[in-house]
Amino acid sequence: MPQTDSATTTTSSAPRLSPRPWAVVLTACAGQFLVVLDVSVVNVALPSMRSDLGLSAAGLQWVISAYAIAFAGFMLLGGRAADLYGRKAMFLLGLGLFTAASVAGGLAQEGWQLVAGRAVQGLGAAVLSPATLTLVTGAVAVGPARTRAIATWTAVGAAGGAAGGFVGGLLVDLLSWRWVLLINVPIGVVVLAGAVYWLRESRTGAGRRLDLPGAVLVTAGLATLAYGIVQTEEAGWTDPATLLTLLGGLALLAVFVTVEARTAAPLMPLKLFRTRAVSAANVGILLCGSSSFGMWFFMTTYAQSVLDYSPLQAGLALVPSSLSVVLGSKLAPRLMPAVGARNLAVTGALIGAGGFAWQSTMTVDGDFLTTILGPGILMMGGIGLATTPLATLATSSAAPGDAGLVSGLVNTSRTMGGALGIAVLTTLATAVTGPTATPAGLTAGYAAAFRVSTAVLVGAALLMLLWLPKGSAKSSTKV
Repeated sequence: MPQTDSATTTTSSAPRLSPRPWAVVLTACAGQFLVVLDVSVVNVALPSMRSDLGLSAAGLQWVISAYAIAFAGFMLLGGRAADLYGRKAMFLLGLGLFTAASVAGGLAQEGWQLVAGRAVQGLGAAVLSPATLTLVTGAVAVGPARTRAIATWTAVGAAGGAAGGFVGGLLVDLLSWRWVLLINVPIGVVVLAGAVYWLRESRTGAGRRLDLPGAVLVTAGLATLAYGIVQTEEAGWTDPATLLTLLGGLALLAVFVTVEARTAAPLMPLKLFRTRAVSAANVGILLCGSSSFGMWFFMTTYAQSVLDYSPLQAGLALVPSSLSVVLGSKLAPRLMPAVGARNLAVTGALIGAGGFAWQSTMTVDGDFLTTILGPGILMMGGIGLATTPLATLATSSAAPGDAGLVSGLVNTSRTMGGALGIAVLTTLATAVTGPTATPAGLTAGYAAAFRVSTAVLVGAALLMLLWLPKGSAKSSTKV
């Protein structure tokens, strides 16, 4: 992707790469680490939040969902804004908003203040995150080096979600739940300083306008749909209010597609989906995200509520899984030339499915080796192997003017998949657990969620095998 000086308005056809590409990659990945970390870091802090702020069970769910829904809902807008107004500018704006919201959430005195702070954090993340991937791909020339840079971005992002349990447990045990949010402040300030110094401004949408109607429709549609799914935990799937909310979300998304087909400068050009690499890879990322995000939620809760681990012990128990997703992401670029991006993505999904199937055999008196360590390594190692080739395939076909948008689409697929996956799997687990959340009931509910995740990943592997283009990322072009 072209990189230009901040004074240049940009439609230049001569790409100008950063003279310090890996400093740019490091800065962008640090920003991505923060926003993904906050998807899962609050999980082990939920019991402390509940007792301190008097949150209900639904309120606890919204501490997670408010962030994920705002993150996913505004991601496409954030990606297009990066193309139009500059990747560096959006990175700084998003990280500044995210850091300020972390202060507000960490100092919250009421439950609604915490949920509001989490929602604003999600908005900042949605502005920041698409710019991170675009900065990474724009800093490094096309070829093996770019694939390694994307693998680093994938690994760091996955590690952010994976490290959430450990970081959250450490902070809750040593300090308080408030520090799972306040820790973002000093880190955010350091990353902001690095971004000001190392990042170079670039934009590729001079003269184009922002599609605000499209942004409003897709954000409202995704948020309404996710809200309806979250509500099923209390009201059930057949409740009229739930059905109306779900249908309303789908209707808004249908209107969004209609508007985008007729708008001169759409937020989401529908022609992007005629590229197999973009459409198939994003569906694969969404399905993998729907399983992996739920894994961290269920495993940290299982460790604490069933196996009686402390928050810190629960976090430490998931460290091997965190390392395996990083290892899988970093191995992927070495394996892609030999086996092909599509085959590696399919293999990774099947390895992950094997781990989820193993995890579904969990018991009330399970031991660390067979109910956490072994299945966790397989689950997250497989997800790491699958996600890097999928992200490479999705971004390799993007035109320079759509780079931020495609990056936003990749992040939207992963995050919205995670938000919807957690909502659906939590609803399923609650239905199986029943009204009394005994250790045996919780275990049965979580096991059912892991069985469904296994089926989702097997389906994702089959879909990718049939839909993804053959060969390397370079060969993934149009149908």
